[in-house]
Amino acid sequence: MLLSINWLKEFVPFTGTIQELDDALTMLGLEVEEVIRPFEGIKPMVIGHVVECEKHPEAEKLSVCKVEVGDEEPLTIVCGAPNVRKGLTVAVVKVGSVMPDGTKIKKTKLRGIPSFGMICSERELGLSDEHDGIMELPEGLVPGANLVESLKLDEEVLDISITPNRADSLSVLGVAREVALAFDLPLTVPEYNLVESGVDCSEEVAIEIADADKCYCYYGRILEGAAIGQSPAWMRYRLVAVGLRPISNIVDVTNYIMMGFGQPLHAFDLDRLEGGKIVVDTAAEGEKFTTLDEQERTLKATDLLIKDGSRSVALAGVMGGANSEIHDGSTRIFLESAVFHPASVRRTARRLTLSSDASFRFERGVDQLNCPQAMDRAAAMLAELTGATIRKGVCKAEPKPWIAPELQFRPQRCRDLLGVDVEDSFCKATLEKLGCTISGSDTANWTIVPPSNRLDYEREVDFIEEVARVYGMDRIEPILPQVKRTLEARNDDCNEYEFWSLIKRWGCGLGLNEAINYSFVGHADLDLFNLPKDNRITIMNPLSSEQDAMRTELAPGLLQNLRHNLGHGNTGLRLFELAHIFEADETSDTTVRESGRLNILFYGDRFDSAYPRMASEAEYADIKGCVEHLLAHLHAGEVSFTLAESHAWMSPAVDVVAGGHKVGTIGRINPEIADAYNAKKDVWFADLDTDVLSKLYVASCIKFKGLAVHQSAWNDITVIAPITLNVQSIFDQVAATKLPLLEKMELIDVFVPESSEDAEETRNLTFRLTFRHSSKTLKDKDVDKERKKVVKSLENALPVRI
Repeated sequence: MLLSINWLKEFVPFTGTIQELDDALTMLGLEVEEVIRPFEGIKPMVIGHVVECEKHPEAEKLSVCKVEVGDEEPLTIVCGAPNVRKGLTVAVVKVGSVMPDGTKIKKTKLRGIPSFGMICSERELGLSDEHDGIMELPEGLVPGANLVESLKLDEEVLDISITPNRADSLSVLGVAREVALAFDLPLTVPEYNLVESGVDCSEEVAIEIADADKCYCYYGRILEGAAIGQSPAWMRYRLVAVGLRPISNIVDVTNYIMMGFGQPLHAFDLDRLEGGKIVVDTAAEGEKFTTLDEQERTLKATDLLIKDGSRSVALAGVMGGANSEIHDGSTRIFLESAVFHPASVRRTARRLTLSSDASFRFERGVDQLNCPQAMDRAAAMLAELTGATIRKGVCKAEPKPWIAPELQFRPQRCRDLLGVDVEDSFCKATLEKLGCTISGSDTANWTIVPPSNRLDYEREVDFIEEVARVYGMDRIEPILPQVKRTLEARNDDCNEYEFWSLIKRWGCGLGLNEAINYSFVGHADLDLFNLPKDNRITIMNPLSSEQDAMRTELAPGLLQNLRHNLGHGNTGLRLFELAHIFEADETSDTTVRESGRLNILFYGDRFDSAYPRMASEAEYADIKGCVEHLLAHLHAGEVSFTLAESHAWMSPAVDVVAGGHKVGTIGRINPEIADAYNAKKDVWFADLDTDVLSKLYVASCIKFKGLAVHQSAWNDITVIAPITLNVQSIFDQVAATKLPLLEKMELIDVFVPESSEDAEETRNLTFRLTFRHSSKTLKDKDVDKERKKVVKSLENALPVRI
């Protein structure tokens, strides 16, 4: 938001420096991003006085002027403006000066007559869009004096970053409250004089609110006899300074009140409203409506409209309609001031890509009690500037009056959270300066009623934050916290945050890179992965067409990460993402089922190109080993891998079972899908259900086991098996043999002979069997006995030879 310092000083008597103001606002949470001098570009311009003006002898539309600019001799300037005349005070750019658009003024010859400068219009100076003639300045200004200084335009403007929760600061008054608080200054709100006459306006216009959930209140006033014209110079220049374009006195006043006091207003031509009433209601599905920018827009049934007795006349909180706008001939004005539901305005403005200063404020919430006051202030100003009379009474409807909440505040809780011994008196004084009403301040638990402009006050911590803001974050000295913690064994309760933190530490420790993606993807991505359509959740107002659905799988996001990295030359990737997926579920109370997923992606080179001798590409064993390592880390129980019958987007795909529960699937991304993301090599992937993993982790509660006292003994066996036999089946068969002395079995070598005596192609699998007894050292005969049991079990159950 742009804040004029001169405008601010009308509310608070601030006399400090810009730097002091900058520092104070930033410490209060209103970060000043930049100090702007909006009229810096017209500083070279000077005041001129036209002492002679004659028609150009060779051009009917040109005039030859003698302009006094404080030099020894008047300047000869050829001007084409229709309103140039003798005795006029004007803005002059001399030869050698530079215009705001970068144009350098040079001596020129127009139809044979030299011209030594330029007489400017307001548009050429960047003060407005007015270009019908040159700018006419008030009499009494000194020729040759600096234009900016003479018009008192030498001011500074702060560009302040207002966070979404601080809608109260989106006005000069709002920032003035903060300045008064920071420097302990009195806050003065400019007064206005409202004079009413005639018949009560409610007899001519009735207000109806059909959707009270989207419009809390609606006020209106009628002004008659208004003369539409240009706003006074001081108002136009002030609006330009804060980034608004002057249009007419009616529109400029509504913008002036919005920027000054935070309440968006809208003015209708009353003679163009029909039916004697204003109705606030939603649009018909597919309804067409033309806004002030002459664009026809197609509406949805959720869009809120302002209607008269027969048609729609404005898009509530966003923009007025072309069919009811103020024009040069308008004399009767209906002035609107309302409060609309923030989410309703935000949804409409975003879907139509139609953001305005008004919608920006409505989206964040406006002060409902300020609504009629801002309207009255605007009406009084319009009466003064346009000569209009204000009809008696107010047209209004307020189905949802403002009800101030009662919140609790404990000074001791404030001290505990801040770590600072803040006095009760300081807390009370601070909150009262912020407009809060306090009762029970002599007890340990205060009751606080927040002001209507502070919609962000919802909990006790909000008041504690305010105390901290005013106390000064820079005054809080850092100290080492005293942490008291008792160690607890893992039991039935393991919250998601703790469990996910455990997995993230595991992934980073294994050298994987964590990916964090948006929760939204495109329907096109989900279609590419052959995912069902019936469980998708479509976003009504997507950020883009590529993010119009909630993700039902994490894979599309990781494949986009892969494509991005490949585009930047990264050929070896090890990524993991831990996040939620979202599926439509009519049986759920929220109609949405949210579940946790861990996805792992391996692609390309195993090692950095700095180690060419070790160069090799990721394969199935890598992703399988990674998942095995995770399940061992989580103590998930016995693990097995079984070839899946089918999978929507992995081929081949292998189901992973741990502790008797399916925990996910690993495999290779279908080549056609991988190719769509520019992946020319195999993409190995793991899709794991963290909800199941979490339950296994809790159930595996680790019990202490002492270190082995006796030495282990190991024996290697080589199994000659058909190449089609799943290695996992060998592990499963040995586990089923129930050998109490077998501590561990691991695959240590795989050899595929070039030729074989067997009719079926085979491979040699060498396993290492580790045996240990808890109370004695094993002898060779003990180990040999156990080995024979393993051999017999395998040869009887599987088509293998030892």
